[in-house]
Amino acid sequence: MEKINPKERLIFALDTPVRKEADRYVDELEGVVKFFKVGIILHTLTGAGFVSSLINKGKKVFLDLKYFDIADTVRYAVRQVSRLGVDFLTVHADRQVMKAAVEGKGSSDLRILAVTLLTDIAASDLRDMGIIDRDPGEVVLRRAKMAFECGCDGVIASGKEASIIKEETGGSFLVVTPGVRPAGAAADGQKRFVTPTEAIRAGADYLVVGRPIKNAPDPRSAALKILEEMDQAYKEIEV
Repeated sequence: MEKINPKERLIFALDTPVRKEADRYVDELEGVVKFFKVGIILHTLTGAGFVSSLINKGKKVFLDLKYFDIADTVRYAVRQVSRLGVDFLTVHADRQVMKAAVEGKGSSDLRILAVTLLTDIAASDLRDMGIIDRDPGEVVLRRAKMAFECGCDGVIASGKEASIIKEETGGSFLVVTPGVRPAGAAADGQKRFVTPTEAIRAGADYLVVGRPIKNAPDPRSAALKILEEMDQAYKEIEV
């Protein structure tokens, strides 16, 4: 098995409404984190200019915009994103949306990730949505299989579902896991979170970490500790 570099698999969530603060985190994590998630708050305020600035610095970008619209709109929007040089883009796991997104990316290197179920959603929340006959794991798996059929490159899913998704999709389908919390860290509103070790053991390919790094007294040291835990977990599964 090829040795995995944890620095290639850790994604830091730049969830801040302030451009200057986002730039500060990027600078502070230089040499430690190379993959950054830009979500709807930061993107709304800074637009494609900030994304391009990250790419020009040699960073990888996960554009987490969760597109959900009619097929023509999604197709055109994804086509524009594919020209930016972004690595990942999220869309909702609706069949027409996913098909349109795959068509929109064309032959570019952009990878489309379908959002199966947000990690702050529990069974009680599903019942509120009218989904009363399935638990979160079943919903995630059903949507993941649909994303695979539609030609998406992977899914956003909790580490609690990563293993079964890998089994059902042949292993090569990407699983990007948000809501990752080191042991002892606050849940911060996440209901289905896992530790870095648990996520990696379950088969998650990329881990998205935000507040445990962002809110730490020393974000750089916090990121390094997570990388150490990831590295140890990779060594265990490589044995």
